[in-house]
Amino acid sequence: MTTNTGGLPPTPSMTDEAYGKLRTLAAVWAGTSVLITNRRGQVLIQRVGYRPTCLLPGGAVDRGESPAQGAARELEEELGVTAAVTRGLAVDWVSPTGRTTPSAMRFPGELLHVFDGGVWDEAQIAAIRPRPGEIEAVEFAEPADLPALMAPDDARRALSALRARINGAGPVFLEDGVPIAPTVLDRVGVLRTARARHHLPFHSALVPDGLTVRQSWSWAFAPDGRALVLLEPDTGAACLPGGTPEPEDGGDPMATAVREAREEAAAELGGIRYLGYLSDPGEPCARVRYAAVLTRLGPAPLDPATGRTYVRILATPEQALELFDWGPSATEQLQAAHQARALLGIPRAAHQPVTELPGPISW
Repeated sequence: MTTNTGGLPPTPSMTDEAYGKLRTLAAVWAGTSVLITNRRGQVLIQRVGYRPTCLLPGGAVDRGESPAQGAARELEEELGVTAAVTRGLAVDWVSPTGRTTPSAMRFPGELLHVFDGGVWDEAQIAAIRPRPGEIEAVEFAEPADLPALMAPDDARRALSALRARINGAGPVFLEDGVPIAPTVLDRVGVLRTARARHHLPFHSALVPDGLTVRQSWSWAFAPDGRALVLLEPDTGAACLPGGTPEPEDGGDPMATAVREAREEAAAELGGIRYLGYLSDPGEPCARVRYAAVLTRLGPAPLDPATGRTYVRILATPEQALELFDWGPSATEQLQAAHQARALLGIPRAAHQPVTELPGPISW
């Protein structure tokens, strides 16, 4: 056993008192916080009277208290909410140089645990009772807005924990908010820019005559039930394969979906089924959705429309939705996609980490 004791390792003859003193010299703080989102994927943050930036619910771990116990206590003290906290998302080593603190504080570094508070519905949110005198306000913020609202290390930690929750591989270890083993979601930086926002009504019906189709997108399912999602390498923004109709499509939205999947992702689709369309009140048009079987991927291409080579991943439909801001219609779209998936003979995907698809693959 070794410990950071200023270059003086413990020896077999060391007394318990001496060993304890050495360990005390290497002590760090312990903190805890809780990541909570609403059903739109926005993150709960608190405005506090003692700091100019916002925080996740949480605080210092009390003596003799576990980090999970501390997280539950902080939820009750700060939000007036009683909840069990059982699932960890991240453990962050906050170095003495990773946080700006007054020199008089003699900050020795901190191990800060981030727990999953879950997705709160309207009733849970309405039950919040902020602690008077400490919590000035509670709000839900878009993930991309966190760096502007929180201190840099707090924002990095919150986004890393949120990506870990979406990825679903278990808790991640961070150093000053940065994963020591980054996933593709971390490497591309998903959620650091505004999510695609389409708060539009979904209709599981044919596009009415005379309504122009502006977009055609596909839920392209691999045999394991996961869907193809494209990530922009320079912004981390996510999209499903699809795009705008071109003259060569002959006015056929399905032809648009097939062509766009091929151009953007070198993806070949089969068994295409129509799901419905989104109507846009501000611009009378239809944005069509399909489901299809993903049969093959070629080498990652350069998209002629954007000049980018997308990062291709497989994600469960539920994971994919967390990368978008589709509003109330997201649930209807998800249900339609799952119904079509079942009709295509594809099983429902088990929850699992996302998978990057850098090279060609056939199914």
